Amino acid sequence: MRRTLQDKLAILADAAKYDASCASSGTTRRDALSGGIGSAGGTGICHAYTPDGRCISLLKILMTNFCVYDCAYCINRVSSRVERARFSPEEVVTLTLEFYRRNYIEGLFLSSGIIRSPDDTMADMVRIARMLRQDHGFKGYIHLKTIPEASKELIDEAGLYADRLSINIELPKDSSTRQLAPQKKPETIRAAMAGVRLSQEASRDRSHGGKRPAKFAPAGQSTQMIVGADSSPDRDILETASRLYTGYRLRRVYYSAFSPIPDSSAALPLIRPPLMREHRLYQADWLMRFYGFEADEITAGGKDGNLDLAIDPKLAWALAHRASFPVDVNRAGRVMLLRVPGFGTRTVDRIIAARRSGAVRYADLLRIGAVMKKARPFVALPDWSPGGLTDNDNLRARFAAAPRQLSLF
Repeated sequence: MRRTLQDKLAILADAAKYDASCASSGTTRRDALSGGIGSAGGTGICHAYTPDGRCISLLKILMTNFCVYDCAYCINRVSSRVERARFSPEEVVTLTLEFYRRNYIEGLFLSSGIIRSPDDTMADMVRIARMLRQDHGFKGYIHLKTIPEASKELIDEAGLYADRLSINIELPKDSSTRQLAPQKKPETIRAAMAGVRLSQEASRDRSHGGKRPAKFAPAGQSTQMIVGADSSPDRDILETASRLYTGYRLRRVYYSAFSPIPDSSAALPLIRPPLMREHRLYQADWLMRFYGFEADEITAGGKDGNLDLAIDPKLAWALAHRASFPVDVNRAGRVMLLRVPGFGTRTVDRIIAARRSGAVRYADLLRIGAVMKKARPFVALPDWSPGGLTDNDNLRARFAAAPRQLSLF
């Protein structure tokens, strides 16, 4: 039966929802002020919500869900009995332009199953991006999912047209990748990431004549890790993320809770991990990137290397290190202020600025935007002392959610 474009869109948009590694911001490289269609920044972004609650502003599709690989955790693996469809490059271009003209989207997130070979698939994806940029003057956001097994020449060309590239590491441990995705090699994935980083760095260097080379993936690269498909604790996941940030200068690591799939391998769990685990990993990731925390100290107090699901990781760290508190808000340095629960990066910057004009008091922190409900036990001010509250045995219970009766059905 010949499928209509609408039929294909229904299948391939649904298949793309399992990939979390996309974002619709991060570059001001292109705009339409000098002609063309679309913009990668500014206002007018129309958001869409996927069935699982993710907010997106991109046409997020697979080019095809046919795949020659047999990754156990993937619903589109070759042995899966899902309904298949495939867009031609011209159909993807048409959809992107028509959706943008209707103000449904801000750009395109394009991934694909592997058809024929990694090079053949990557060549088609690059062709789509090239047609959008060169043939249609499209200046909106383009995010391409890079196939690590594809040739470096194709990945380099993709970076000339895409704002962001992503290469999914999928699992935090090499042993898990070899077991659950036997056709993928962790070394190849890391080599592709390194290649993208080197190409980005080269694009920032001027030639001897002062000419700057063409921009390469100006919004950087990202990756995704599946949470709960193997037995890796949060400690291993965060340590892997930390190495990726340091070694390959990724913009983002996305965490996606494993979803059980039909006809799955016996090596996979039967139930998905709690979504709160995914949320806590994002919070911990934020602490590593913006608050100066190391992966091992975030998970040091957790059970079996996992984060506490009942309270956020910054609060959990503070409760486990009560000897470091209370912090004198008017004397502490920025590093220690960032470790106070309820203090965000902007709050800390405002505190430091306010201290130049005199002592900061409790009411000042409220005006600045500190979440004092969390911060009270961990700070000392001229008009506030937590007294014995910091060392109170029931302090954790003040912050944890109340017990909830589970359903029997």
